[in-house]
Amino acid sequence: MTDASAALRQTSTAPLATTDIAIIGAGPAGAVAACRLRDAGWQVSVIEASHFPRFSIGESLLPQCLVDLDQAGLGETVRAGDYQYKNGARFRCGEEERDILFPDNAWDEAPPRPGDAFQVERADFDTRLIEAAQARGAQVRFGIRVTGFTADDQRPELTLDDGSRLQARLVLDASGFARVLTRQLGTARPPRLAERRALFTHVALPEHVPGLERQRILIGMHPSTPALWYWLIPLRDGKASLGFVGTPERLASFGPDDDSRLNALIDHFPELRTLLGQPAQLRPTGSLGGYSSDAVRLSGPGYVLLGNAGEFLDPIFSSGVTVAIRSAMLAAPLVDRQLSGEPVDWDDAYERPLRKGLETFRAFVDAWYDGRLPTIIFHPDPPGYLRRMICAVLAGYAWDERNPFVQAPGRRLDTLAQLCG
Repeated sequence: MTDASAALRQTSTAPLATTDIAIIGAGPAGAVAACRLRDAGWQVSVIEASHFPRFSIGESLLPQCLVDLDQAGLGETVRAGDYQYKNGARFRCGEEERDILFPDNAWDEAPPRPGDAFQVERADFDTRLIEAAQARGAQVRFGIRVTGFTADDQRPELTLDDGSRLQARLVLDASGFARVLTRQLGTARPPRLAERRALFTHVALPEHVPGLERQRILIGMHPSTPALWYWLIPLRDGKASLGFVGTPERLASFGPDDDSRLNALIDHFPELRTLLGQPAQLRPTGSLGGYSSDAVRLSGPGYVLLGNAGEFLDPIFSSGVTVAIRSAMLAAPLVDRQLSGEPVDWDDAYERPLRKGLETFRAFVDAWYDGRLPTIIFHPDPPGYLRRMICAVLAGYAWDERNPFVQAPGRRLDTLAQLCG
């Protein structure tokens, strides 16, 4: 603890509350961590800047999410939401179409893992998870922002915008794109991905649309502009999530404002206009740029970064919620051990394993944008067992090092793309 930090502690007269674990953010990472740590008997306080329910993109879950949620005792909580069932992804490029089916994720002697997932409205999904944490005894304060952080191995402290302070034995930052502690500590580092931007909205979608498979996310790329792509995620109750991703300059070329760009982008993909016609827009067009992020470290004196608060890649393979929940599943037992008096090597036990899955996803993101992965996906007859290995990664099993495409993803994708090319 620095002298300045000590002076701040001695002179502050703001009210001070204490807890075992303070969690910044009530999204999936924060809620899952809160549930697991309450199950272990610890006092948990969650600080959330928004009021729930609140809108968020990232509606397409992967099977790895359901595996982790079941392990956290939250599977039935999610299934009670009666969300749109999801069994894979459909990729489209012009007239070509290929399906990746998540149940088809076994290869050679590897047993298949669960292939089930959901497409969810995050406002409802996130609310269900944090309400489950509250039901287990977590204290959640909505509409409160963290304005300061004092790092300390024993008693880290948060300053809140209601004039109070919260002292904990450990702070978990699950603040997502807000990246509260990374900004407070100045520990961001440039992401290793090119800058891209997303435009998105919700549109009305009839129950039966010819040519659309509701149980799969639709991902489309244009033959002449492969780095520009769209998602269409059918949701329950007659709606869908629609979004476009490209460089800021490319998206800006479609019109003077986000609304006109969105409509022009639908026209840019003829199959999308055929599916949607003139869709009724159910919410304002949203825009998010500079979303790729990275931090120098995922832990430090008195804190741990979860999910997007530490690193976020790209929306192309719907990995955001998967990484968020996986990070909470990895961190929670380590928090329990540390608070119980056991030494924990956070680099070895948390950061390296989590980053391994992130590096797998990163290799696939890179291969999507440089054309290697589309070459593989749209090949008319790739080797079946190799296709199933890729399917396993796209189903979220990016931490299974039995899979050669997890062991050495970049090299394996290079080789397969050359064979398919």
